[in-house]
Amino acid sequence: MHIGTDIVEIERIRHLVERHGDRVRGMIFTEHEWTYCMSKPIPWPSFAARFAAKEAVSKAFGVGLFGSKLKWTSIEVRNDANGMPRVCLDDNGTFYLKQCGGTNIELSLSHCKAYAVAVAAVS
Repeated sequence: MHIGTDIVEIERIRHLVERHGDRVRGMIFTEHEWTYCMSKPIPWPSFAARFAAKEAVSKAFGVGLFGSKLKWTSIEVRNDANGMPRVCLDDNGTFYLKQCGGTNIELSLSHCKAYAVAVAAVS
């Protein structure tokens, strides 16, 4: 089992999205994630949780996102019918999952007023 975690300041992600919205849409967040977050009355905690999730998953893969060929949008967070966050991977993400010997990813997200946190377990 491989575990990754990340914590991010919600305000930092709010500034990122407000300043570079068109740029981060499609580069960091998938269209589905963008639509989901923007549907919230206050989208910033949802954006921050997804940002942290991508970092946590990449750390569980053992590669990180900076300096690797793993793309931000290769890791997508979707909620299942019960509202549980689930990781969806494209072919690039699936490659890294297999590289670390994994077949399954469990994800937990949480946030408070100032921070969002994600924990990913790859087995």
